[in-house]
Amino acid sequence: MKLRSALALPTFLLATFLAGGIGSWATFENVRTWFPSLVKPSWNPPSWVFGPVWTSLYVMMSVAAWRVWRRLEGVAARRVALFYAGHLVLNALWSVLFFGLRSPGLALLEILLLWSVLAGFQRWFWREDRVAAVLWAPYLLWVTFATVLNASIWWLNR
Repeated sequence: MKLRSALALPTFLLATFLAGGIGSWATFENVRTWFPSLVKPSWNPPSWVFGPVWTSLYVMMSVAAWRVWRRLEGVAARRVALFYAGHLVLNALWSVLFFGLRSPGLALLEILLLWSVLAGFQRWFWREDRVAAVLWAPYLLWVTFATVLNASIWWLNR
């Protein structure tokens, strides 16, 4: 493996976990104070599920993006990195909107955009690297679930 490729994986992981840290920062206070006061569907997962799920997803999505990035050169490789970074902004923004601003409705609109971006990545990764697409799929599925959960919480609390 080339040095460029070996150094890039920790960079993808670091960027992903930094975005996750921003999301956690936005979530931290309101997940203990405001969120418990909301009406939630009976199938809302317990809070302890989110940490392990997101940690696993962050690793898989980083490896997926890195696998596609390392197969490409020049502008195409930069495009993967840039789009991936942009998607991380959307990922972190959801927590800011939902928990930080206490706005499930605005977060719902944003997560629909995020889901569309993730579906686009899924198609792109499938064409470039099937292993990357398989690694990306749980993220898309989790955000699909999160979208339905977000919509349910918004509906129950409007």
